[in-house]
Amino acid sequence: MRRVVVTGVGVISPVGSDKETFWKSLVEGQSGIGRITAFDPAPFTSQIAGEVKGFDPLAHIGAKEAKRMERFVQFAVVAAKQAAQDCGLDLAKEDAFRMGTIVGCGIGSLHLVETEHSVYLEKGPARLTPFLIPMLIVNMAPGQVAIQLGLKGPNSCVATACASGSHAVGDAFRIIQRGDAEVMFAGGTEAAITPMGVGGFCALMALSRKRNATPEQASRPFDKDRDGFVIGEGSGIVVLEELEHAKQRRAKIYAEMVGYGMTGDAYHMTAPSPDGHGAAKAMETALKDAKLAPGGISYINAHGTSTELNDKIETLAIRKIFGPSAKTVAISSTKSHMGHLLGAAGGVEAVICALAIERQVAPPTINYEFPDPACDLDYIPNRARPMRITAVLSNSLGFGGHNATIIFKQYK
Repeated sequence: MRRVVVTGVGVISPVGSDKETFWKSLVEGQSGIGRITAFDPAPFTSQIAGEVKGFDPLAHIGAKEAKRMERFVQFAVVAAKQAAQDCGLDLAKEDAFRMGTIVGCGIGSLHLVETEHSVYLEKGPARLTPFLIPMLIVNMAPGQVAIQLGLKGPNSCVATACASGSHAVGDAFRIIQRGDAEVMFAGGTEAAITPMGVGGFCALMALSRKRNATPEQASRPFDKDRDGFVIGEGSGIVVLEELEHAKQRRAKIYAEMVGYGMTGDAYHMTAPSPDGHGAAKAMETALKDAKLAPGGISYINAHGTSTELNDKIETLAIRKIFGPSAKTVAISSTKSHMGHLLGAAGGVEAVICALAIERQVAPPTINYEFPDPACDLDYIPNRARPMRITAVLSNSLGFGGHNATIIFKQYK
């Protein structure tokens, strides 16, 4: 198997839309969650979200092109452009057919569906935009990334709900391992903070409702007083590169990707299996792929959504696989800072894993105040932890029972 390394990162998030601002916010324990500004949230039981503030696509994309991209696509394109610049790769000098992209997205554009449905009701079908379909479909994110960067190699989209971003990174890893590409831009994107998106999750009783007046305290993974997740938006893209290709151009290497596991619960539409067997098997498979024992993992970036079931069952799954090491491994959920970015979560968290290894700091779980007896591990409460980080595991668990685990380690 060919070795695969991370040579670039790009991120658009509620706590920062460049690498340095993003990381500074995480290690300082800042929250990017506030009252929703995209529309009037007053009628909704949950009125808060992790919105991306001050995003200007025209600073990165031509006006005509930007007009034909929905927000989730714009996020992915800008994050990919950041990652391209960060990795220092001269794309024009590379074989375009040996560079590709996989970007995961869980929902696509609810915004366009909502606005165009209003046009249909008020003015009839003849007034619908001809760009309705090509703008709303989820695969337009990797499609536009490829167009903007000139990537003619493998091009795909993953739609596995909240596991989409991690599956995209894992699938891109496999593509390079087996020799089908030298470079892959991989991650996730999402922009579903719309009336239908928020309303749908409210109807599911999945969103936090108790802290509309104190939104920065609402996302509290593993805390006994958690009452649901906070919806977020953004994009995270990593550049994965075949090791020899990266070495030949003397690329900066953040980390080496070494493991990928994916499973299905085959249990329920939205609830994880009560025994945690699906998440546990994904971690077990990724560890075997990485040739690492559980004790070799320094830090876990947990799925940690701040919901009653997820946090308890993910903790159970970690205990199953890590055994005695479960009590000593450092764990945090960065969703406490920015909410749950749905299909973008795994991509943004892959960026966090790469930066944690590079900078030897594990970001905290903020808003951790009241220990839950069912969640009894070390969740790095409230303050970042400088520590020796040799290997990082990241979990993503999605509606439909989709489970993904990816593992990165220090490059040697």
